[in-house]
Amino acid sequence: MTAQNANTVAAIRRMGLLEWGLLLTLSAIWGGSFFFNAVALRGLPPLLVVFGRVIIGCFGLFALILLTRQQWRPHLHRWPQLLFLGGLNTALPFTLIVWGQQHITSGLAAVINALTPAFTILVANFFTRDERASAGKFMGAVLGLGGVSVLIGTDALTGLGDHVMGQLAVMAATFCYACGATYARRFVGVPPLLVSCGQLAAASLLIGPMALVVCRPWELPMPGLDVLGAVLGLGLVCSALAYLIFFRLLLSAGATNVSLVTLLIPFSATGLGIAFLGEPFTLRLLVGMLIVSCAALLIDGRFRLPRRRS
Repeated sequence: MTAQNANTVAAIRRMGLLEWGLLLTLSAIWGGSFFFNAVALRGLPPLLVVFGRVIIGCFGLFALILLTRQQWRPHLHRWPQLLFLGGLNTALPFTLIVWGQQHITSGLAAVINALTPAFTILVANFFTRDERASAGKFMGAVLGLGGVSVLIGTDALTGLGDHVMGQLAVMAATFCYACGATYARRFVGVPPLLVSCGQLAAASLLIGPMALVVCRPWELPMPGLDVLGAVLGLGLVCSALAYLIFFRLLLSAGATNVSLVTLLIPFSATGLGIAFLGEPFTLRLLVGMLIVSCAALLIDGRFRLPRRRS
């Protein structure tokens, strides 16, 4: 094991209060992205929304790099890795989810997205030394998927056998997230601000040409201020700020723990609806939250399954 890998292994631990706070904050930010997406899609095609999100986030983070005088040039030799990360963790899954949601409901997409922890457990088991799979982690992943299903309800599973390609697209996106989170752990020693900016810059380069060719934005009518504001929110809050938190959390908590955010996002989105849209607090929400909380503690390792006595 190299010294760099040894440092990574030493840094990974069960999450403390700071890590749990960051995880909940990240889930709230990404839960709010559904609202911004809904507003932005009123005036812009999906691919252009994705491109606007990543390039605005990139510019926002680069401005922060300049303001804080971060030394980014010494890390330029990592551009092939950042290009791969930007494609794997942002450009490809964002595009797959946007395409998939044109064919399946958002509720079903959220349930499929909750498979991310299970995929991450598998990927991290084979490609890391310190995030081995266990029965407790897999039980937590299955339990978490059940909790998300309880929250969203059986109506979300309507059409489960239809539009198979849309379902496979969203599932492929969750696998990309699992691989991306595991791959990103190799950026040990690189500040999260630089990794976040580099990933979004790479995603912008990959998505930009396709968005320009497919959407031809110069032929579209000027979107309203609400649409532009939503894209700005997606870029600066749901991408720039979110990835800063994501990579900071990844360094200390590991790929498996950071993937828990996909279990919490539906609850964050529902909580925002209760707080700001007057939506009711239901027993189903409470039960789902309790199930997901237990699942998160199982995956984190705080709850352990009892061992059989020989």
